[in-house]
Amino acid sequence: MSDRKIIAVVGATGAQGGGLVRAILADKQGGFTLRAITRNVDSDKAKALAKLGAEVVAANVDDAASLKRAFAGAHGAYCVTFFWDHFSPDKEKAQARAMAEAAKGAGLRHVIWSTLEDTRRWVPLADNRMPTLMGSYKVPHFDAKGESDRVFTDLGVPTTCLLTSFYWDNLIHFGMGPKPGPDGKLLFTLPMGDRKLPGIATEDIGKCAYGIFKRGTTLIGKTVGIAGGHLTGQQMAAALAKALGKDVVHNAVTPAVFRGFGFPGAEDLGNMFQFNMEFSDEFCAARSVEFSRSLNPALQTFERWLAANAGRIPLS
Repeated sequence: MSDRKIIAVVGATGAQGGGLVRAILADKQGGFTLRAITRNVDSDKAKALAKLGAEVVAANVDDAASLKRAFAGAHGAYCVTFFWDHFSPDKEKAQARAMAEAAKGAGLRHVIWSTLEDTRRWVPLADNRMPTLMGSYKVPHFDAKGESDRVFTDLGVPTTCLLTSFYWDNLIHFGMGPKPGPDGKLLFTLPMGDRKLPGIATEDIGKCAYGIFKRGTTLIGKTVGIAGGHLTGQQMAAALAKALGKDVVHNAVTPAVFRGFGFPGAEDLGNMFQFNMEFSDEFCAARSVEFSRSLNPALQTFERWLAANAGRIPLS
């Protein structure tokens, strides 16, 4: 055990971190051991990880000193931010900097930074095709992450930037599953027109991240993207209909209509879908399914994910 490399996982009880935690714990013969980092070591999820043999350490992504202590002695770390906890891109950037500075201070040999594109490279703030939000962003939860990539590189942290994809689990937890329409048919709302959207099961993000760590130094200094599939809204609706045994229709509203739905984050997500739609070819090309499967041979397709999870999708 002593010669196994410690991977410190930020957000170990969350969606992305949790998948990596389970991948490391499941690989009893692997060359890595787990240090689960969480804000609350007394939570039920944290206690469950400890029972499975994880080292559970308290740290806060808003506190670089606590992160540096949590990273001490580790080989690598998985770093992820939590935009939807606070809806603040400035806070997200501060969290990324805290993790990067802690990784540098602890002398980590390999960091995976969970990131997304800075959409302002494609749609400058002066471009009025979509509204500018919060004064400085087009897609705040993308742009803050993409802008933070250079913090890791400027500090000289050996980093793999990991571009994630749309969570299929959003259909369960984020209210994005099909909803009844006036005629009783279920409407699956995705403002992507006929363009393809890369998606992935959150569990597979962690498994792919583990595959990156297992490759050693090969992917340090690179930006790589992962997806379980590239699907249109119509293809997703058809798969949902088959899995649910109900009629499901793709409700292809425009991004502008989606922005007007009024729920917290609707404008951000409306802009995100517009970016994904207008730059679908580039967005998909950055997220190879084949490469993802090479990292994680158990990579799920949308149909396979639905077979296991369709019953958990709220339909009202």
